[in-house]
Amino acid sequence: GNIYNISKAIEKAGGKPLIINTAKDFTLIEKIVLPGVGSFNNAMKELEKIEFISLLRNSDKHILGICLGMQILSKLGFERGKTKGLGLIDAEVKLIHCDGKIPHMGFNNIYVIRKSPLLNGIEDECFYFMHSYEVINFTDVVALTEYSGHKFPSCIQKENIYGVQFHPEKSREAGIELFRNFINL
Repeated sequence: GNIYNISKAIEKAGGKPLIINTAKDFTLIEKIVLPGVGSFNNAMKELEKIEFISLLRNSDKHILGICLGMQILSKLGFERGKTKGLGLIDAEVKLIHCDGKIPHMGFNNIYVIRKSPLLNGIEDECFYFMHSYEVINFTDVVALTEYSGHKFPSCIQKENIYGVQFHPEKSREAGIELFRNFINL
């Protein structure tokens, strides 16, 4: 997955990452980053196995979901069947339907439609994307991205819950700044 790269990027942004794998370690962290490489259903199975689902659903900590980590914040995902997500945002995750090649891969712009402290100073930057599925959400969108004539949410925020469809850990200085913004929330 992308845990090592995220950890290094958070360090570069001035944070002190701690990778946790047990529910008892949950009290040791101030903020949560949900990384994302893989499939929706496998990610939810893994979170259930390590007993994180109820902890995440009931947390008042700032949460940042990255790519698949953003997608599992949704109520439902339709990758490899129908799977319940964390339900932290009112959204579903479905395959991208556009004329372009899937997965959507490479650097692309974001178009900010609502201010968020997560994007302070990086509103006009390009970020690295690699995904075949998209979050369908109409209430919590902070930024959109266009790919092959199709617009999809690339950043969401609902109270203390943040999500980005792109990979900040692969997005050079703009990604480091995003992590710095998250650290400073």
